[in-house]
Amino acid sequence: MRDYAMQLKGILAELNQLSAAEEFFATLDVPYDPHVLAIARLHILRRMGDYLRSTPLGSESEFEQRILCRAQLQRAYDDFVASTPLEQRVFKVLKEAASPRPQGFVALEDLAPPPPGSP
Repeated sequence: MRDYAMQLKGILAELNQLSAAEEFFATLDVPYDPHVLAIARLHILRRMGDYLRSTPLGSESEFEQRILCRAQLQRAYDDFVASTPLEQRVFKVLKEAASPRPQGFVALEDLAPPPPGSP
């Protein structure tokens, strides 16, 4: 089985080598507000990855792949310009924080044994 990085070609291989969010924006020539990126950089990149997983890139030319990647980064960025990471809930920990948890409250009188002679 070949290594995953060796299977990537073109723009996907190029993106795989990047580490900073700013590099993704520069490589794909997507303008950004540094303040938005400072707050949501990991969320934006994760959302871009989610969008790319649902985008078929195999049969496109390298030029078309670059355009699709650029569009998905722009789309992910726009999500966080319009709202916050907490509202978007990209990561599991934020998704779980939104789900209601059972109330663990037990009244003190419920812990005391019933008085003698009560039913």
